[in-house]
Amino acid sequence: MAREKREKALGGVPHIHFCGAGGNVAAGKYNDGSKENRPVLAQRLEAGMERAWKSQKKISLRAEDVGWKVEPVVLPVRGAGREPGLLAKLTDPALTECERIAAAREVAFVRQMSTGHGIPVSCLWLGESRVVHMPGELFVEYQLAAQALRPDGFVAMAAYGNYGPGYIGTEAAYQQGGYETSEPASRTAPQVEKVLTDAIRRVMGDSAVQGK
Repeated sequence: MAREKREKALGGVPHIHFCGAGGNVAAGKYNDGSKENRPVLAQRLEAGMERAWKSQKKISLRAEDVGWKVEPVVLPVRGAGREPGLLAKLTDPALTECERIAAAREVAFVRQMSTGHGIPVSCLWLGESRVVHMPGELFVEYQLAAQALRPDGFVAMAAYGNYGPGYIGTEAAYQQGGYETSEPASRTAPQVEKVLTDAIRRVMGDSAVQGK
């Protein structure tokens, strides 16, 4: 609703939504789910988008200012030896179709990680700005960690690039409980935090492959 209003206000300029690391940040903080409150939230988002548009600063870019860096990562899988049990679920007539599909999704992720086919973590360099692309329904702490690496620069993050892992919490969050880090909502182990934060540091580092 907010995007449609801003597009109309700007004569049809497309607005593309990139969901940041919001796995543990819920719109429920602003909206209780009722239809009456949806336009209220939309108005607040629209106002924020308008302020952001009006406060933007345009910077000229040269070819050498544009770069792209990719770091494939193998994420630690939650619960070793789960594949046989998951395969059994695929043909279990007592399970619903949704439950069998969920098991198939988990099998695909487990096999991808066990065979070393990494999931890409990438960063687009635009001058002093960085746009980091991440997998999974990521906790906001990852976005804050990326921003902390360049406190004087512009850092944005787009998560949900690969949904195989499901939710990805911080190491501490797996000990704290809650839906997001439960099985099967999250298919990664607590050690995932170090793997991803190290990858973020590398793709945001000192050099990148120059774009054209």
